[in-house]
Amino acid sequence: MTGRTGAATAQRLGRPGRARRSAGPGAAQAGGDTLVCPMQGTIVKIVASEGQRVSAGDTVVVLEAMKMEQPLTAHKDGVVTGLTVKIGQTVAAGDALCQLKD
Repeated sequence: MTGRTGAATAQRLGRPGRARRSAGPGAAQAGGDTLVCPMQGTIVKIVASEGQRVSAGDTVVVLEAMKMEQPLTAHKDGVVTGLTVKIGQTVAAGDALCQLKD
């Protein structure tokens, strides 16, 4: 053994030596007003309805992906418009789910 530290061993094995900060569970990709699906999955629940005001962090829809439910949250405060998904619908990564208008 060469006396490597835990972080060096983790790096050698392709694992981060410390936790990386991410947007967190359920954070959808967002561009401007558009809430975008971050991964392929099936819509299992619609929490926010058309015309409803939401705050940043509020759940808009719940996506089932890889046998896990992922709440997709609003990236900013706004009114839900153009909600394009239905329960049971399969969505792909990058699909627009709705708009959040000021």
